[in-house]
Amino acid sequence: MTTVQHHDATPAQQGSALEVLGVATRLGLTSFGGPIAHLGYFREEYVARRKWLDDQTYADLVALCQFLPGPASSQVGISIGTLRAGLLGGLAAWIGFTLPSAIALVIFAYGVNAIGATDAGWLHGLKIVAVAVIAQAVWGMARTLCPDRERATIAVVAALVALASQTAVSQILIIAVAGLIGWRLLGAGASLPAPTIRVPVGRRASLVAWALFFGLLIGLPLARRIAPSLPLAVFDSFYRVGSLVFGGGHVVLPLLQAEVVPPGWVTNEQFIAGYGAAQAVPGPLFTFSAYLGAVMPAPLTGVAGAALALIAIFLPSFLLVIGTLPWWDQLREQVSFQAALRGINAAVVGILLAALYHPVWTSAILSAADFGLALVGAALLMIWKVPPWLVVVVSALGGAILAAF
Repeated sequence: MTTVQHHDATPAQQGSALEVLGVATRLGLTSFGGPIAHLGYFREEYVARRKWLDDQTYADLVALCQFLPGPASSQVGISIGTLRAGLLGGLAAWIGFTLPSAIALVIFAYGVNAIGATDAGWLHGLKIVAVAVIAQAVWGMARTLCPDRERATIAVVAALVALASQTAVSQILIIAVAGLIGWRLLGAGASLPAPTIRVPVGRRASLVAWALFFGLLIGLPLARRIAPSLPLAVFDSFYRVGSLVFGGGHVVLPLLQAEVVPPGWVTNEQFIAGYGAAQAVPGPLFTFSAYLGAVMPAPLTGVAGAALALIAIFLPSFLLVIGTLPWWDQLREQVSFQAALRGINAAVVGILLAALYHPVWTSAILSAADFGLALVGAALLMIWKVPPWLVVVVSALGGAILAAF
């Protein structure tokens, strides 16, 4: 076990929630490019510029949040806000980083409902750009998370299983088995001494958070059966997705699709169009839930549905962060924890690869022209390094042009 060196730690409450809100809002307005890019923006702002925490502590936070289910970049932001200004700081970090993209996607949802034509050419262009964005994510994550034959094999097997069984249960089993394989077979290597950090959340609050997390995860499906209602069903579905999806970002796509399309809450065309639009806005991809809530049928359509879905999918992240931070230093010393994380990260790449094919590719690439537009988008992203929001605009225009001929 690694010996922990106790040197100057980040104080529990150096700043105010308003300070955190201001910084997080600026990040929420400018952080384009998905979860991996978000972590780069966070490091530049919180570590390099403001020095709220050191590089190693930041890296350990990232690893911890990747291990937890839910949106990793949002959880990193919530964790940093909590360490900086307590629980109110964590809430402020989430609001600032999340609200700009959520508002933009709700406005887009109103536009889609007003147009009433989810097969418009520009919307099909948004479906196509999702292919390019996810292909870029698969490639980038595979290079980092699957650098050897063992982890590449885990990724391939995970993709095959995900394609064969596209259910929420299979996703959980893939992650669990990959974690076990990593724990048993993938040595974590030497670990650097971890600087201690004072966490402004007590272990009593941690236990309450864990009780609420599991209580809602178990109790909501039971309540849904006893007292059926659309709001309760939607809250249960989005809470479960936020509780069980590992890897965050694009990996949420198959789980959300399985929850909202089969019951008829959202059509597959609406789902893919909204997912394409989500690439054009900064901030966390999980704000896609606000769009889904806004396009649902009454009584949840519009802002009410958006707020319910958004709160439900992010609530587990808060409970998991509050539940885990007080035990963080002990976790960081465990080599077995790091080894399991390696296996889980490889499986995340496989799940993302499966999602690239279904439902994204199968719903968007319907002709050679569609494939050509997807290639253009991929080239702009991966070769020319064009900002994702601009690629989205180009793809929407391309889709409109293709529909006109």
